[in-house]
Amino acid sequence: MTITGISFVSFGPRNRSIGAAAKSQVVTNCKNTVQGFKRFHGRAFSDSCVQSTKSNLVYDLAQMPSGTTGIKVMYMEEERVFSIEQVTGMLLTKLKETAESAMKKPVADCVISVPSYFTDAERRSVMDAAQIAGLNCLRLMNDTTAVTLAYGIYKQDLPAPEEKPRNVVFVDVGHSGYQVSVCAFNKGKLKILASAFDSELGGKDLDDILVNHFYEEFGKKYKLDVKTRPRALVRLYQECEKLKKLMSANSSDLPLNIECFMNDIDVTGKLNRGQFEEMCAGLLAKVEGPLRSVMEQAKLKKEDIYAVEIVGGASRIPAIKERISKFFGKELSTTLNADEAVARGCALQCAILSPAFKVREFSITDVVPYSVSLKWNSAVEDGVSDCEVFPRNHAAPFSKVLTFYRKEPFTLEAYYNNPKELPHPSNTIGQFLVQNVVPQASGESAKVKVKVRVNVHGVFSVSSASLVETIKTAEGEEPMETDQTVKDEENKMQVDQEDQKLQAGDNEDKKSEAEEMETAAEDAKQEKKNDQPPQAKKPKVKTKTVELPIENNLHWQLSVEVLNTFVENEGKMIMQDKLEKERNDAKNNVEEYVYEMRDKLHGVLEKFVNEADRDAFSLKLEDTETWLYEDGEDQQKQVYIDKLTELKKMGQPIQQRCMEAEERPKAFEDLGRQIQMYMKIIEAYKAKDELYDHLDELELTRVEKQANDAMAWMNSKINQQNSQDLTLEPVVKVEEIKAKTKELYLACNPVVSKRKPKVEPPQEEKTENGPVNGQEGTESQPSNQDKATSAGTEQGTAESKLPEMDID
Repeated sequence: MTITGISFVSFGPRNRSIGAAAKSQVVTNCKNTVQGFKRFHGRAFSDSCVQSTKSNLVYDLAQMPSGTTGIKVMYMEEERVFSIEQVTGMLLTKLKETAESAMKKPVADCVISVPSYFTDAERRSVMDAAQIAGLNCLRLMNDTTAVTLAYGIYKQDLPAPEEKPRNVVFVDVGHSGYQVSVCAFNKGKLKILASAFDSELGGKDLDDILVNHFYEEFGKKYKLDVKTRPRALVRLYQECEKLKKLMSANSSDLPLNIECFMNDIDVTGKLNRGQFEEMCAGLLAKVEGPLRSVMEQAKLKKEDIYAVEIVGGASRIPAIKERISKFFGKELSTTLNADEAVARGCALQCAILSPAFKVREFSITDVVPYSVSLKWNSAVEDGVSDCEVFPRNHAAPFSKVLTFYRKEPFTLEAYYNNPKELPHPSNTIGQFLVQNVVPQASGESAKVKVKVRVNVHGVFSVSSASLVETIKTAEGEEPMETDQTVKDEENKMQVDQEDQKLQAGDNEDKKSEAEEMETAAEDAKQEKKNDQPPQAKKPKVKTKTVELPIENNLHWQLSVEVLNTFVENEGKMIMQDKLEKERNDAKNNVEEYVYEMRDKLHGVLEKFVNEADRDAFSLKLEDTETWLYEDGEDQQKQVYIDKLTELKKMGQPIQQRCMEAEERPKAFEDLGRQIQMYMKIIEAYKAKDELYDHLDELELTRVEKQANDAMAWMNSKINQQNSQDLTLEPVVKVEEIKAKTKELYLACNPVVSKRKPKVEPPQEEKTENGPVNGQEGTESQPSNQDKATSAGTEQGTAESKLPEMDID
């Protein structure tokens, strides 16, 4: 699933509209139709980005009780404020319903794409939205990573794992941002080397420049203040977006015309591509920055790049393509669908993670977008210590184990250590309180191992903490578990994580809060000690590991109570939408029936209703139509059901007569064909046909009588019906004719389909000396007559095996 910057959710007095249905209301219900809300995830209402964006929005923003950004709309005829998580959850609910409708089965798991520059707070916000929609997010995937998967998984010519990788640059110029990544491909795997971005360069930013241009032009030319009228502002955005697309394909002057724009005034303007590029010069100058940054981070030269793949809606703008192509000195590749590449990559990743699909194995290694550090209060020296645990572009997902020496609970604070890299004003990730830490029995500081992780969603967490208790045992006693064993287990775990380890901390002899990784070097020292000549025996040591609880205090994280409330509210809104849909369907059924019957009364149904009934029914239909647009505009579902039932009492008999007239000839034809078949068999029997000489004469007499009776009944009904007026109830109905056909079949078919008895060939008599004919030493051969009899018997048997007639 891809949360785009142009997704729509519209709120009405009775229900919500999402997607295409909401987009159609963007002008008529502009104050309550929201779009472009992805950028508000994980941001405070006081955020400078939020405040600067407010002036270009036609809907209202509001502050949530937690301080985050909410959207204020009129829903169910009352003012409501929804969090960004709730609105995104509504969009995901619609996507879930669409997927379930297409697959004909429930959908629970998904992969969601987000911009690569999203911080932890923004990513957790999207995860909460998925939970509100009742979805289990298997992976939160970066947009550019999804594109790399969609590109690489189909390539058959990638270099082998031991060969030099193929480096490809991916540029995604979407509606709300500009993202670049460089990826190294080998057969069956991809590794993101570096990523860069500019969240202020996207299709919406170019639209803003066009809107501001015409806002000023119309202000001078027509004395109109567009931004005071939300509906006019929405229409201007729509027309500017169309003009932008036209300018991408045409360099001549193009008009912009809007009828009845404001105050019944028609406005007009014109622009060409050259003027547009001049207006956007400041934005276009930003194109090269991320390209240069990603090459420097990956430490690659331009000649190391195999191809430059470009996707995204705004990638069609010639000025952007020219600058990217000029930077790399090569033609851009457009093998991927510009609009669907991200969604396809997410679908492929979901299929890889699902056991229900068989997909080619493909390993994905992403990167940490920003440098992550931890800081804590020093246990020995006054002050704060810190350490960078995940540098920028570190492989992800990834885990590291850190060791502390403490006597009491302590707090770790995670943050992004380079605020200049962030598009987000806050560099805080969260605080993690490691609880239940107590000193050792000897009073010394306890050894605490803390596991930190960047998971598949790109979110940092302190995933676990454990207290390692050291207990001295008597001399010669075999310990249950040695400290070395613990180290070996941890080192094994770290080897599974690509054997990348962090070394940091103070002198362990001082028992300060040394922060370190269990490294292979330490194990080597321990082995060296073990290899030395034996000295005086020392008490052996055994260890005990105790898991410690961790209390998370994450930046802008929704509490469990609030999240459960949002889930419950979403369920209520889904039910309300369902009830409203059923009500609208019932209303539409009445309206559809009125229009259908009104047309048919003077068409196909005209000869099946008399003039008086037609006039009465027509009047009833006309009154119903008037009621629908007046008192019946807003009624309960049952009222529409009752109204439709009332109409059908008058219309159904007419439709029934028409249907009977259409189907009756075929029913009579089927009955006549069956009667003729039985009569032909009786005639053949009377003519001494060998095929039927095995049938019983008495039974055939009964068959003949029943066939004659059926023929008489059919002729009588046909004559009566032909003299009957079509506006009256038919003399005989189709069901009666079908029943008569079935009755005749059940009575006659068992008789006429009786199998001919099998004739056994005559047996030759034998004497003690041989055959009666005296032909010694040879077997008796059947005569020609016997052969014919046998063949005839076989033919009769084959005919008797033909399938019997099946009459419904």
